[in-house]
Amino acid sequence: MKVNTEDIGGKIIRDTDVYQVIDNKFLNNLTLSKTILYPMQCTSGHSHAGLEEVYFFQRGAGRMQLDHENTETILSVRAGDIVLIPDGAYHRVFNSSDADDLEFVCVFQSYER
Repeated sequence: MKVNTEDIGGKIIRDTDVYQVIDNKFLNNLTLSKTILYPMQCTSGHSHAGLEEVYFFQRGAGRMQLDHENTETILSVRAGDIVLIPDGAYHRVFNSSDADDLEFVCVFQSYER
């Protein structure tokens, strides 16, 4: 199955003043999720025990907080960057632009079906 990053062919699961999240759960074990993070907003941040993630930044620029093994890292991110999220690491994305959306696609093991 070929999927276009512009339209990942999924279902909108959140649509707020902060972001829009679209999940594609067509595979049995992986979820492909696209987030459009609006200007000057940040995700709520979270971690998953037993779950790794890969973030592919598609448009815009911002920062990503990554806390793992008692170390906090703030990464600058922009279109073309890939960030690997280790098992259990807390992570949060910030869009520091006052005009442009920050878009990223995330791949992770499905935890609900």
